[in-house]
Amino acid sequence: MLTRRAFFAFSGAGVLSLWVADTSGAKTVVAQLVPKGALAPDAIPRFLDPVVVPGVMPRSGRFLDRLRRTCDSYTVSVRQFDQQVLPHGLPTTTLWGYGPANTFGTAQHGAPSMTIEAVHARPVRVSWSNQLTDAHGAFLPHLLPVDPTLHWANPEQRPGPDGLRGTDLRPDFTGLTYVPPEEFTDATTQYTSYRGPVPLVTHLHGATGVGDESDGYPEAWYLPDARNIPRGFARSGRWYRFFALKAWKDNRSVWGTGSAVSDYPMDNRASTLWFHDHALGMTRVNVYAGPVGFLLVRGGPHGDAEVRDARTDGRATLPGPAPQAGERPGTTHLEIPLAIQDRSFKADGSLFYPDSRAFFDEYDGPFIPESPVSPLWNPEFFGNTLIVNGRTWPYLEVQQRRYRFRFLNGCQSRFLILDFSAIPGVLAWQIGNDGGFLSAPHDVTGAGRGRILLGPAERADVIVDFAGVPHGAHVLRNIGPDEPYGGGEPDDDFDPAHPETTGQVMQFRVGAATASDQSTPPQHLRLPRIAPLGPEVRVRRVSLNEHSHETAGGDAPVAAVLGLLSADPRQGPVPVEAKMWSDAVTENPASGATEVWEVYNMTVDAHPVHLHAVTFEVLDRRPIEVGEGWVTLSPDAPVLPAEPGESGTKDTVIAYPGEMIRLRARFEGGGQYVWHCHILEHEDNEMMRPIRIGPVQAGQPKDGEPRGGRPWAALRSWPRSHRVRARRVLFPRR
Repeated sequence: MLTRRAFFAFSGAGVLSLWVADTSGAKTVVAQLVPKGALAPDAIPRFLDPVVVPGVMPRSGRFLDRLRRTCDSYTVSVRQFDQQVLPHGLPTTTLWGYGPANTFGTAQHGAPSMTIEAVHARPVRVSWSNQLTDAHGAFLPHLLPVDPTLHWANPEQRPGPDGLRGTDLRPDFTGLTYVPPEEFTDATTQYTSYRGPVPLVTHLHGATGVGDESDGYPEAWYLPDARNIPRGFARSGRWYRFFALKAWKDNRSVWGTGSAVSDYPMDNRASTLWFHDHALGMTRVNVYAGPVGFLLVRGGPHGDAEVRDARTDGRATLPGPAPQAGERPGTTHLEIPLAIQDRSFKADGSLFYPDSRAFFDEYDGPFIPESPVSPLWNPEFFGNTLIVNGRTWPYLEVQQRRYRFRFLNGCQSRFLILDFSAIPGVLAWQIGNDGGFLSAPHDVTGAGRGRILLGPAERADVIVDFAGVPHGAHVLRNIGPDEPYGGGEPDDDFDPAHPETTGQVMQFRVGAATASDQSTPPQHLRLPRIAPLGPEVRVRRVSLNEHSHETAGGDAPVAAVLGLLSADPRQGPVPVEAKMWSDAVTENPASGATEVWEVYNMTVDAHPVHLHAVTFEVLDRRPIEVGEGWVTLSPDAPVLPAEPGESGTKDTVIAYPGEMIRLRARFEGGGQYVWHCHILEHEDNEMMRPIRIGPVQAGQPKDGEPRGGRPWAALRSWPRSHRVRARRVLFPRR
């Protein structure tokens, strides 16, 4: 039986099918609901175009940093372009994507972008540039509807409830009414979707040891260097100047107008990282527009060269090669990153994303300020197609041998359950996750029943053996739901994805091997040992919560939020205190401290929880009892161990409803970072909180302050001539 919420989530995806069983038990599609203006998924041919294998991002150079270390440098821009996402014969799609900034045009920009190849312990510097301008230097408006009633970047500096103008706040719309864009006439008495220049800031997801100035803090965004920025608009967020000065002071890097420079020490274990936009209150629409890419860390004490063959104790061989710079066209790749995303399209090929809250649950007002409900934000979004590396339902020609796939769930809200069981004779072993190699290979097709569960932002490093697969075409399926995921089994606890659309990921076309396979069978791999973090100095208890607004038709979700517990719920019911993004910092680990975080999920959905600046150990899960604003954990609650694919270290983990999950992390360095749910619609509307490692920094913006603090306070110890030079270099008068 389809619940009302599931109905709208499903129909919102454009893939609600009504089934009628005939006397033989077969199912027949009799209707399919598609959102107004959207392209029906069954009108899109599948498996017509090959997978695009991302090439390697070209370096802009190498240099010696202040510590005399060799650093790889890149200049990377975000630009707008048209890409063939739908199959050839259908229209192209206008997207944004990363590419080398020192090239003319957009031929080397893509969604996803080319991959940055990094080496463990060799620092990487990236100059990120917002180049969302047209050929005449004027800013390009957003491709998608932007809700200006959230706590968001707010370049207009529309005043907040206290009357103060500033960025990165929830504006005050008292006395104004919401009017749909097609009816918008008078900006002084009404408000609509934001149509100004687009804020961007790039976050390297999974980077450890990175300074906070380089992490892509949501309030450190910047507008493009456009000629027509409206008067009164802020060109950057509250934290931008503070971080620009800190980067100059610590790294001698210069942040030009419309750009920022990030220095990554690359002290990650060899692993699969990815980069994407992280602007406050806009991540969902910015990422949906296309700018994402892989960064692969190789080498070091946990790299491929340290994997052993357990039969001989010699060095193991993993499937390869991966794409390399300067390789010949047509090179066969046996190691391939695969970014899986969900999208919907309009008939003209453009991206479809809801422009009304009614899309989610038919709630059509009243909106802010008459109620707490935002008019454009949707609590979740599920596209009606799956795209892999920027193409809908592509195919990949493979030989009867082993391949290494680095899977990324890059979806907005969708949890994927990749299902290999429909591919006859296939063998799949997971050898890595977000933080690098697992503690031991996980037999996916055996103990894992052919399934790999990936929440949004999670990664899986998988060896797939096609040696026993018959020649021909075989489909990798997805049996995750077309609605919010809460755990459980397909068919028993939720309906799997639509079998003819979002239930299909990509096609493998299997042919004979042209050479012998020299790679080591994955069951014989001995992966590098992972040193435990050691005992914790503190247990921190935080929560996942949801706010709703009572209406005549039932409760309407208003925001997903984070909170904290003041005591141990093992002693009895403990109230939960919800916190908003603007509240004072409550997660403040000491520099170098190891902590255990107990994350209590008090909502009805699973959430992928992501901590910036660290990777962590997943310890265990325990069922909890949830009441109205309180939670209890029985001392006798069963302890559920971490899943095999969660061994090693991770940066994103699934917190299930009605459960507490324990994580252990060591917080190195110091500075201002964040933790949040990686359902993008959730993190954009309050399900994100700051983490401050160590003490407050001199001159940093204050909690809740509408402007950008006193960044020059950090440089008071400098000679005046140095301060003046820094001001002229970093912030020239326009």
